[in-house]
Amino acid sequence: MEPGSSPTGGAGRMPAAAGSGEGLEVEVVLQEAGWRRLLPRAEALARRAAGAALRGTGAAGTLTVLLADDRALRRLNGEHRGVDKATNVLSFPGAAADGGPGGHLGDIALALGTVRREAEAAGKRPAAHFAHLVAHGALHLLGHDHLSAGEARRMERAESRAMRRLRLPDPWKAQGVPA
Repeated sequence: MEPGSSPTGGAGRMPAAAGSGEGLEVEVVLQEAGWRRLLPRAEALARRAAGAALRGTGAAGTLTVLLADDRALRRLNGEHRGVDKATNVLSFPGAAADGGPGGHLGDIALALGTVRREAEAAGKRPAAHFAHLVAHGALHLLGHDHLSAGEARRMERAESRAMRRLRLPDPWKAQGVPA
């Protein structure tokens, strides 16, 4: 999947979770079937997590979530960031990434093996880790970042709010970061 592209195949466009805000559509593309073994309802959880992250931001439009394998994320990471390794999540802001009405907010891609290994190593449920990464990626589409300490704190708070909306554990609480 290239930034700003509309991949074919997968699950089609569906509104994000109820109550996530008017005008947000999330398309989930299942490129790696192993996601269904890890998370049988991965597509629905991706939609809910993106909606929870963007609720209250005024963001409207579409975003695409690609559920891929480590090889695909390694390729994308190399092509777009110059880093020759797989990563858990990548975000590619689209034309409407400023949060304005309508348009394509961007694309999020997740790597199955990396997400599974990270969840296991941290003792987290795969669903909770996955939802956190989708929320993280969705926030990146709106310009959130974690390059400075202040930016990181703001982004972590937004991620914590999204996880509360999903009734999932705060990913930062166990690490001593106040939400």
